[in-house]
Amino acid sequence: MRKIVYHSLTASLLLAACGFIGTISGQTVNPSSGAQTQEEQSRATVVLPSGRDEGPPRVASRTDLYCAGFIQYVPFPTPAVQIIGGEQEQEQRAYAEGDYVFINSGSRQGVKVGQTFSVVRPRGKLTSKFTRKKGYLGVYVRELGQLRVVEVKENVSVAFVESSCEVMLHGDLVQPSPQRLAPSERSEVALDRFADPTGKQNGRIVLARDSREMVSRNQIVFIDLGAEDNIKAGDYFTVYRPAGGGRVTRLKNEEIAPTKHDGFESDAYAGGKYSAQSQRTKDFTNTPGLYIKDEAMTTYEIKRRRPRVPRKVLGELVVLSVQTRTATAIITRVAQEVHTGDYVELQ
Repeated sequence: MRKIVYHSLTASLLLAACGFIGTISGQTVNPSSGAQTQEEQSRATVVLPSGRDEGPPRVASRTDLYCAGFIQYVPFPTPAVQIIGGEQEQEQRAYAEGDYVFINSGSRQGVKVGQTFSVVRPRGKLTSKFTRKKGYLGVYVRELGQLRVVEVKENVSVAFVESSCEVMLHGDLVQPSPQRLAPSERSEVALDRFADPTGKQNGRIVLARDSREMVSRNQIVFIDLGAEDNIKAGDYFTVYRPAGGGRVTRLKNEEIAPTKHDGFESDAYAGGKYSAQSQRTKDFTNTPGLYIKDEAMTTYEIKRRRPRVPRKVLGELVVLSVQTRTATAIITRVAQEVHTGDYVELQ
């Protein structure tokens, strides 16, 4: 009997609780009263994705565009605008995203609040054994990040580091921030690895970002073609290597064994004087009955006398920004690794 009463009492309590919760959930807030809970207010400000088309995909991200660096032929203006300090300079000498820095230019020099600047670091004149151009190609410049001016004094401004590619130091140069737009991706077609030359502008990869000597897809390189060669941002280039070119070693002849020699057979069994490692004997295709040389035909001789064969197509790249004598580019497709010194040709 006690068990029946206990279960009935428990069921009654549960039903009462459900009814109370239902009453609360069924209440509504009068809009005219303005009485909204904090949760409802925050829920009202949520913005869902609109589903709008963001445009065609780009070949490079913002980081690729503004951290790639460049080779500048035109000298920097003087006096130089540079980072001369920072809010926390007593504790730090290197600055990055989120820090406040001081630059030696203010209202007297025309600086305004909200103005953006790029921070760059020249690394030195660039010359290359690969280019056919005379003299140096320019000064290799690293891009370190971007600043936004938040307060302006007479000769000094305070700037907030909005983005950083690497740490910024006292003395790094400040210049107006460029406006760059990455080219749209093209519809990919099969890479023609035996494509004939186009006869258009032709140059070479003279440097890669971070001093890499072997690069691949989505990495930054610099070519020795620029505005003086009528190159513009968005131009696509084929990356290639001449047939037989690009050897790591300088050995031209890999055949090191003669065709025939007395040392190849034993005196007892005379298994044969012919080397198993040599190429064919010279003059074997001459008129029968003539003297046949016992010298080996070498790979070098075959290549020297052959007709032109297809070049080795390695991939393609697209130009992101153009300087006077050079251009900054990103590799978009590869068939194999690309080296500094490889050739490029405008498509």
